[in-house]
Amino acid sequence: MKYYFIFFLMLFSSAIYSQEDAWVYFKDKPNAQVSFDNPLLMLTQRALDRRTNQNIALDLTDIPLEESYINQIKSGSGISIKAKSKWLNALHIRGTQADILSLKSLSFVDKVAFANKTLSTTLKKVSENKVSQPNDKLKTTVDYAYGTSANQIQMLNGQVLHQQNKTGLGKIIAVIDAGFPGVNTAQPFKRLIDNNQILGGYDFVNRSDDFYTGDSHGTMVLSTIGGYKENALVGTAPHASFYLFITEYAPTENPVEESYWVEAAEKADSLGVDIITTSLGYFGFDNPNYSHTYSDMNGSTNFISRGAEIAFSKGIIVVSSAGNEGSTAEPHIGAPADAVSVITVGSVTASKTKSGFSSVGPSFDGRIKPDVMAQGTASVVSDTAGNIVTVNGTSFSCPIMAGMIACLWQAFPTKNNKEIRQMVLQSSDRYAAPNNNYGYGIPNFGSALGVEDFQTFSSIFSVFPNPAKTTVSFLFEDSTASISIYSVLGQKVIEKQITNQNPILSIEALKSGLYFYTFDADGLHKTGKIIKQ
Repeated sequence: MKYYFIFFLMLFSSAIYSQEDAWVYFKDKPNAQVSFDNPLLMLTQRALDRRTNQNIALDLTDIPLEESYINQIKSGSGISIKAKSKWLNALHIRGTQADILSLKSLSFVDKVAFANKTLSTTLKKVSENKVSQPNDKLKTTVDYAYGTSANQIQMLNGQVLHQQNKTGLGKIIAVIDAGFPGVNTAQPFKRLIDNNQILGGYDFVNRSDDFYTGDSHGTMVLSTIGGYKENALVGTAPHASFYLFITEYAPTENPVEESYWVEAAEKADSLGVDIITTSLGYFGFDNPNYSHTYSDMNGSTNFISRGAEIAFSKGIIVVSSAGNEGSTAEPHIGAPADAVSVITVGSVTASKTKSGFSSVGPSFDGRIKPDVMAQGTASVVSDTAGNIVTVNGTSFSCPIMAGMIACLWQAFPTKNNKEIRQMVLQSSDRYAAPNNNYGYGIPNFGSALGVEDFQTFSSIFSVFPNPAKTTVSFLFEDSTASISIYSVLGQKVIEKQITNQNPILSIEALKSGLYFYTFDADGLHKTGKIIKQ
């Protein structure tokens, strides 16, 4: 029986490896006019508004795939459809080499491209040595943190945006990752759930509506943007809204994950998402014949990178981790970080020194990559149980950056994605002399906003956080101010003098509920509401 089992296993393995992954591209979309005449059948009103606001016209890439073509491919012998892309007018399929090649005889098929480039007649064979790399999402180290997340925000001067109540409100971010277990139960995500900031999601790997599953990587990623645990973790865009998409199956690496990613990006576009953040990177695969080479990192070869570029053309800002291969034999950025318009984020330490693991540029065609840097060494995150821990990886510098970009875009709502991207780059500390380790450097979001420090504020006033549990802070210009807090019945419950050097007011003694405040300083009188959680 033992020998029989081994023989059976050999036959089974042979059957597995006889299956190939490929993309079949169609020539046209014959019923496009129907969709052009009824745009709400393919895009939500918010997506159409985003296009209108940025003067982006609908085109053939917006039109769904021709169903009759899909059905004919599906009925083909030995062919399984794994993913679909309307943007690239293609299907990701799996089958034997012979069955896949037979599809070229169909009149509506433009070309077939194998993931194994040596089998493809449409792509030049690459003789360069292939270096198999693990995906960057798995190369993280975790230590329990007892500090706060202040440094990863202050390094980017992001507190200036927060102090002016630019916290991502009104912006929608799609997080494309490997899973989100615990987001619906862990305390640091409670505000997102309670305030309905999680708008939905989907698991493209398992074709399931349950997206609170999978690998914990996405949970930690999300926490750097939307997590909140007072005095421990504040995300960079705590008032943004989110869609959560799973496109990565953590235990294995296969090119179909690139196709899932493009599907998710298309869904994000149709829902009106403003920003896509993705801490996934592709270079090596389990089957080395599928692996990319450095020559593929030119922004136009990889399926996922072409999809990311199309997403940008739709008015979306795409933010991608650079990768964690900086100290390996092949240290260059992966895909989709190589895409021209993607904001590729590398990692620095808390002292702004490049992390050794952070992948480097340039792209194969000589462009500066990464684009910018943020803290990816000892990034403060939440795990699935709600513990605040520190992790290492460009997987976390990327979403930290994406959240700050959401805040900046909130501050400049009439800017298009190209203008916001350029503002981020131009605010960076190496913009005048970029290099392939740091890119354009570390952005200064205070500078991008047009204010370098508090002294440039004129009649600036804000109260944060609000709602709050224990303390609120008042941002104001004068040296001292008087604060009074009143209950909804008009009873004064707190009266205190504060200074702009120590502008913190404790509300810990108050019961949960709504309160009103009056603020009086020299020439400045303000009133408003405070919610005690």
